[in-house]
Amino acid sequence: MPLLAASAVTPASVVPESTQQAIGYPSLFLLVLIGALVPVIPTGALVSSAAVVAVHQTAPFSLAMVFVTASLAAFLGDAALYWLGRRGMKSKNGSRWLAALRARAPEDRLEQAQTKLAEHGVAVLVLSRLVPAGRIPVMLACLMAKWPMRRFWRGNLPACLAWAVTYQLIGILGGSLFAEPWEGVVAAIALTVLISAAPSVWKRVRSDR
Repeated sequence: MPLLAASAVTPASVVPESTQQAIGYPSLFLLVLIGALVPVIPTGALVSSAAVVAVHQTAPFSLAMVFVTASLAAFLGDAALYWLGRRGMKSKNGSRWLAALRARAPEDRLEQAQTKLAEHGVAVLVLSRLVPAGRIPVMLACLMAKWPMRRFWRGNLPACLAWAVTYQLIGILGGSLFAEPWEGVVAAIALTVLISAAPSVWKRVRSDR
């Protein structure tokens, strides 16, 4: 995200659009790919920030490039993580990737994901990427249900497309409301953080009651 944010706050006369794109798209792809494998990078905020920058560019197909780059990186990252998880399931000693998935899937969320996956199948996988902290429990539920790679890919492709569209729309909204790109980036990041934190806040409020 630093490279994307830098292109948003640096005047175009200093950094030409061609340079921004040459740096921005590979950076976006790499960061979203790593974020899919190691779920600590705020990939939604990355996509929204990139969309804000694209809104303020004059080059054609900038938004389309953001969409293709983000969705492809997310799909490949998910596919690689699922493959690593399958290897861990088959191994007698497990794997650190499988252990990391289990650590990020609380028992109650995992049980809920397994129930919904059994009832609704691929539809749950599609929706899991749109729900904050929903991707890992559903992916682990798919692993425990022994879904083959092809079945996971078929469900994960529309999931990644819907995810990229959703966060890109947030960025487009932020970029359209503010004249300066950096203002749109700040607004997009704030909104994505709010969306991500909303479920945990709501759960805490309900438990307090």
